[in-house]
Amino acid sequence: MIKASVVGASGYVGQELIRLLWGHPQVEIVHITSTSKVGEAFHHMYGNYKDIFDKEFVPQDLEKIAEESDVMFLALPHGVASGLVTDSILKKTKVIDMGADYRLKDLSEYEAWYKTTHESPELMEKSIYGLCEIEGPKIAEYDLIANPGCYTTCSILTLAPLMRSSAFDLDSIVIDAKSGVTGAGRGLNLGTHFTECNESIKAYSVAAHRHTPEIEEQLSTAAGRSIRLIFTPHLVPMNRGILATCYIRLKEKMTWEDVDALYQDFYKDKPFVRTLPKGSFPETKWVKGSNYCDIGWKVDERTNTLVAIGAIDNLVKGAAGQGVQNMNILFGLKETEGLDLVPVFPV
Repeated sequence: MIKASVVGASGYVGQELIRLLWGHPQVEIVHITSTSKVGEAFHHMYGNYKDIFDKEFVPQDLEKIAEESDVMFLALPHGVASGLVTDSILKKTKVIDMGADYRLKDLSEYEAWYKTTHESPELMEKSIYGLCEIEGPKIAEYDLIANPGCYTTCSILTLAPLMRSSAFDLDSIVIDAKSGVTGAGRGLNLGTHFTECNESIKAYSVAAHRHTPEIEEQLSTAAGRSIRLIFTPHLVPMNRGILATCYIRLKEKMTWEDVDALYQDFYKDKPFVRTLPKGSFPETKWVKGSNYCDIGWKVDERTNTLVAIGAIDNLVKGAAGQGVQNMNILFGLKETEGLDLVPVFPV
């Protein structure tokens, strides 16, 4: 059994990690932490775990937890993990960081976008960006995994198969993305109060969202050249889900079938990417509670533009599910182990 610990288990991502790890046939959850709930049973915070999971929160002593864990998930606010992860810890356990501290390879980019000082820049080059469909088996060679963000996972998976084709104008990419309110975390925030966000939709962090450099860096790697794009996120009044509508101009004539061939080749043997049939487009309700990314597209001949749409559950494929998928790769398990979940509907 893999001994797993969740540091920062009291938030939405931490809770989702507990749900997935508890149901994983190869995992034993050994420690859960919270800086404010030490000694309190997990099910007191999340009543759905009553008589199922009663482990108590312990102090956030990462050195001690590392000694007793095979893998440690860090579900912490951005900027915190970089001050906690050390070479000493990485010699004792695998670390999967659910935050942004090791996602970018450019230190100046990280500090500019996140407005904070990185406390362990020497570890940035020792980490790998854990987008499983892109990096695959290489992930198993690392002890520090940077789990991708939710907007980024959906956007990158939707666009990556197109990056090496000469048919697309890579300088024309526009991403219009929507997220449910759990993407903002469990902390109190006026903008996510029911009466503030219900019956409304709004754009936020326009031309300034911190996931922008992450998307650009990964698509640049996929394209083999620098990518700059427009990314606009929106908050919608639903609990879970990401929908990314991506626009990219065509330089050559392409049919739906031509584009389909690119996706089929790129995602063959990738169990969590589902490409939809012609005329069908993703909806967040069909991926909710699952680790799937659904992708559909249409060639707009009138404007010579490809419209590609992706949908994920932001807490699963966009966070905890991808973390567990990374863990499976690290320990030589099937990627689908503990993640072969049918999306939940209606909910």
